[in-house]
Amino acid sequence: MDKIKYPQPVMLLTGLIYRNIEIVKSAKIKLIDNFGEIYHQSIPIPFNFTKHYNKEMGEGLMREFISFKKLINVNNIPKIKLITNETESEFADSSNGNRQINIDPGYINAEKLVLATTKNYAHRLYLADGIYAELTYRFIKKSFTTLEWTYPDYRTKEAISMFNGWRKWYLEELKQNRTQINADLGD
Repeated sequence: MDKIKYPQPVMLLTGLIYRNIEIVKSAKIKLIDNFGEIYHQSIPIPFNFTKHYNKEMGEGLMREFISFKKLINVNNIPKIKLITNETESEFADSSNGNRQINIDPGYINAEKLVLATTKNYAHRLYLADGIYAELTYRFIKKSFTTLEWTYPDYRTKEAISMFNGWRKWYLEELKQNRTQINADLGD
């Protein structure tokens, strides 16, 4: 019989798509209230990889990624996705209910980057509470690598390089804080 091995804590990240800078600032405050201090923050870039969000959110969208300093228990990902969905709803346009910000949480560990979603597809695994997990990158030969379904904005050299750097920080955090992490695994 195999011995059960529990996963190490993971680094929480979120991808943000938005148009209004004031809304993203307010949403970040809400995210900090829920998940703690932001540790990494990408430079906002134009989100011109797809027009998927334009009908609901308008033109001129921006893309940004953030990560949080406190490592989390991977079992919390469904709950975190539900919280980010609530946050999106809080900032929705009161006249039509359309989202003004898209917040997609996920995590990095040593082997992969995973995103949480409410949509089921063949390559997504059910977690809990209507939330699925999508493997976005695998770590192979010293770098994250994309898969056939990896979103276009995650395929850029800049995104892969940034997430490789975040992974390096994550591994250092695991080394430096192993005692505290083991105590916090029940979070």
